[in-house]
Amino acid sequence: MKLIVLVKEVPDTYGDRKLNLETGLADRAASDAVLDEITERAMEAALTYAEANEGTEVVALALAPDGTVATVRKALAMGAGSAIHIADEALLGADVTLTAEALSAAIRRAGFDLVIAGNVSTDGASGMVPAAVAENLGAAYLSGLSSLEIADGKVSGSRPVDGGVQRVSASLPAVVSITETLPDPRFPNFKGIMAAKKKPLETLTLADLEVAADNPEVARSIMLTVAEKPPREAGIKITDEGDAGEKLAEFLAENRLV
Repeated sequence: MKLIVLVKEVPDTYGDRKLNLETGLADRAASDAVLDEITERAMEAALTYAEANEGTEVVALALAPDGTVATVRKALAMGAGSAIHIADEALLGADVTLTAEALSAAIRRAGFDLVIAGNVSTDGASGMVPAAVAENLGAAYLSGLSSLEIADGKVSGSRPVDGGVQRVSASLPAVVSITETLPDPRFPNFKGIMAAKKKPLETLTLADLEVAADNPEVARSIMLTVAEKPPREAGIKITDEGDAGEKLAEFLAENRLV
């Protein structure tokens, strides 16, 4: 069984985030870079299965700039057997379609039984990359899973829906995305950190994957404008002059809150 986990470097969730108004991209130099927690949970799910099933191979796959090797190696320190790092200047500001095309090409090149991803990243937050990867690979896609089971050539799980819980399953090969309801990721220990330095980490470019960033036959999304978030405006203040209750009731009614 070969499990490929999509991991992603993002600006620290608890740090200040700024937008570069020239490029329209997140200013990653303005905050510390970390491995996105949802992708760590995806890695934890893969490692948990591998520990219980001898012979399972876990590969971390990241699409990120050249300077993110340390973050990719954290996935190796957690327990992944090897990693693939897609790094190419043409991927700067890549949209969902180009990102998915590059990831899919790397997955197809490596071979896979199951791709595990987080349902949505904490920076781009599109939530569309796993679905696009599944489409490119021609594989079944199970989205937003709050539980994950792999057995007998199938992957299954549950996900919340309006009014209940839905059970879904698909034959392998497949792609799944998980939510933060899955178990917390493990912390790399000293042994894992030292071992990560010797584990295979392959770096690929778009040329290696035979993917063209400027292919005119493929639709790409283009950012037209970017602006700073407007400052927060002060709310309405009601001064009690004996009629505060009436004013509050009027405010609630006007805003359809009652």
